[in-house]
Amino acid sequence: DIVRAQMEGGIGFGINLALHGGITLAEGGHVEQSNFHDYPVLRLTEMPRSIEVHLVPSALPPTGVGEPGSVPIAAAVANAFARLTGKAVRGLPLG
Repeated sequence: DIVRAQMEGGIGFGINLALHGGITLAEGGHVEQSNFHDYPVLRLTEMPRSIEVHLVPSALPPTGVGEPGSVPIAAAVANAFARLTGKAVRGLPLG
């Protein structure tokens, strides 16, 4: 259950990156966003209604599982958008 929860949370972070994520820098290299009032975060209503996590049995010792869910999701969302609209995605965030 812990691995499943970590993957689901990582997928949420990946979707946030694809739709909203983006930290911008002002002149001089200072981050423009300071908190949640000026950095959009994925809302629960934007999450998929169900996420299927399939675990592959292994005899190897466990390692971290939080990041693997985040990394491929932005690309998957961008590919789905391109397939749906016929327009290639050249940058993120989409939203």
